[in-house]
Amino acid sequence: MSSFTGKYYYTVDPKGRIIIPSPLRKIIFDNYNTKLFVANALFDRCLLIYPQEEWNKLEEKVRSLPKMDKDIKLFNRKVIASATECEIDNQGRVLIPAALREDAGINGDIVIVGQIEKIELWNRKEWDAAIDPSAVNQEATEGKLAGYGL
Repeated sequence: MSSFTGKYYYTVDPKGRIIIPSPLRKIIFDNYNTKLFVANALFDRCLLIYPQEEWNKLEEKVRSLPKMDKDIKLFNRKVIASATECEIDNQGRVLIPAALREDAGINGDIVIVGQIEKIELWNRKEWDAAIDPSAVNQEATEGKLAGYGL
């Protein structure tokens, strides 16, 4: 199965719709149904877009975790509670609910980023800040990633 990869620059239309880029749309149409789940990220100010089948895997994993763990509670309250089912229309667009757009500052210029089993949706300025190399300890990050074999 193909993975979601790539970075695409777009804008949100006046109705709050985004276009799923053609390469990502092809992966969805070839491997999944057209139902998507859009949710807040836990800490980053962006939205996560999962095909229904990948969302179901995430839910199954969450169900198996301790319900009273404070970190699991936070994840459920922030990510799971925000999830909204959406559908890709015939033009490859997805209407992002207003509350989620507001939570992540999704308006105007956006960045759509493939992340293997999901897609991230960012406000362009938030994205630029999140990947700014001067904001991280590069040596420590490289060391940690090397430890993972990357």
